[in-house]
Amino acid sequence: MNAPVLSPPPPVRSISPAALHAVLRDGRPCTILDVRTPAEFESAHLPGTHALPLNELSPAALQKLALAPGTDLYLLCQSGGRARRAADQLAAGGVSGCTVVEGGLDACITAGLPVERGASSVLPLMRQVQIVIGLVSGIGAALAVWKHPLFGLIPLFTGAGLLFAGLTGTCGLALLLARMPWNQRGSKPAATSCCSGGAQ
Repeated sequence: MNAPVLSPPPPVRSISPAALHAVLRDGRPCTILDVRTPAEFESAHLPGTHALPLNELSPAALQKLALAPGTDLYLLCQSGGRARRAADQLAAGGVSGCTVVEGGLDACITAGLPVERGASSVLPLMRQVQIVIGLVSGIGAALAVWKHPLFGLIPLFTGAGLLFAGLTGTCGLALLLARMPWNQRGSKPAATSCCSGGAQ
């Protein structure tokens, strides 16, 4: 008996910031879900966006937002990586049809979409990751030169971690930092449709 042939999962759909701007401008029904940390969201976000951090994201959490049925769901993060991971998580939980905003909020700002800014001064999560990796790698290399060669395992370990993150799209350090208290500050907006008013 032949084993069943498993079809590959459908590719994640994406939309450019310019196309998203047209959707918002025309007032077409949609929902934008921002999966960054609360502190990142407080710092800057698209008006009317729903905030649901990636580490809290699940089909059940999505249901609690009471989103209008039949509307397009757009996933947004800082640069696109976490939004793609969010789409994969939701697809694994049976939620299909999500669309990732290409380039994330950074690309939206560049494209001229309206942004609401808050008082948060917390660095974006990926910059925090880069700072920690750079600091730990530098300290490890310095210790390997001045103290003992075995300290060279530290930058080797951090390099392997970056390679793993690049190959799998999963960064354990980012997931850990996302749970830190300074990344949890910020309040979530009321669950209202971001596209019903035709943002300009």
